[in-house]
Amino acid sequence: MNSTLSGQAARAGKKTKRWHLCHHWIMNQRSTSATVQVALIVLPDTAPAVLYSLQEIFATVGGAWEAMTGKPAGQVRMQPQLVAHTRDLFQCAMGTPVRADATFDSPDRYDLIIATDLLLEAETDPRGRWPKATGWIRRQYDQGALVASVCTGGLLLAEAGLLDGLEATTHWSITALFEQFYPGVKLTPEKVLALTGIEHRVITAGGASSWVELALYLIAHYCGAEEATRTSKVFLLGDRSDGQLPFATMTRPRHHSDAVIDRCQAWIANHYELANPVARMVAYSGLAERTFKRRFTAATGYTPIEYIQTLRIEEAKQLLESTDMATDHIGVEVGYEDPASFRRLFKRMTGVTPARYRLRFRTIRSS
Repeated sequence: MNSTLSGQAARAGKKTKRWHLCHHWIMNQRSTSATVQVALIVLPDTAPAVLYSLQEIFATVGGAWEAMTGKPAGQVRMQPQLVAHTRDLFQCAMGTPVRADATFDSPDRYDLIIATDLLLEAETDPRGRWPKATGWIRRQYDQGALVASVCTGGLLLAEAGLLDGLEATTHWSITALFEQFYPGVKLTPEKVLALTGIEHRVITAGGASSWVELALYLIAHYCGAEEATRTSKVFLLGDRSDGQLPFATMTRPRHHSDAVIDRCQAWIANHYELANPVARMVAYSGLAERTFKRRFTAATGYTPIEYIQTLRIEEAKQLLESTDMATDHIGVEVGYEDPASFRRLFKRMTGVTPARYRLRFRTIRSS
């Protein structure tokens, strides 16, 4: 979006976002319009950490955000399943017990297949090691699934013949193994993610921790960039060098029975950018100023000025994430005529400057 948004477009966009902040959204129940079927492959060689991390992340897409903040998330959900050679309880690497949801004999079709990292001996010859799993992966790919791997899980994709002549990345420690047994793969171990194949339906990720980049990419791909940003905030995924504040957002407002304050919250959700917002809320409430402030804090857990500042900064964060609007313009849009005051408040509440915040979350959206 251009920074020279027309006043009409900016106001329309702002009104939409304000309603995302309105506490009346809390009770709305949104139906799921689509579900992405995800298969996480489990072998006796599979390491458990990435496997279960991806299972949790995908299972909570959308739902965790709504539960924590009361704000509606996107309508697309992800349903991860563990797929293995058996449904019976068995142990994967490090002795971790696994009970799969489906097997490689299942006729089910999936949208997304992921092979996570494998714990293998240094001199392992992977050829012919997992025939049932690799045959199943190949069938799912031929039926239209997107196939991805993390770290040494790329060996499964190579065994399935999905990396022949294509670019791929993996952990740096097994590049020699790839060169020995899969010389047709064009290794780029310097990359964190490598997207290749027809319609980029084959994705390989580097070392084990690169599951984070892969997860955010896939959530953005299937559920939208905004959902990927929400997920990064819920789970603190990405650069944490600035602490937790950049990931924090306004939590679910309290439920309360004060009808006057409830009415004021609904009003301020559409008018928080106005000058003297607390005084305007007091006038709107019809209460004495001291009585209003006491009841507002008791009902919401925020002082009136804290509540308004939080709404304004949440709006600013959304604009930084989703537009190219100049920072000073964003400050004005949310109610701060003085750019220096806006920047100071933004940094105090988020731990970073507006420019740093934009860079952090726009990177997720553009990945």
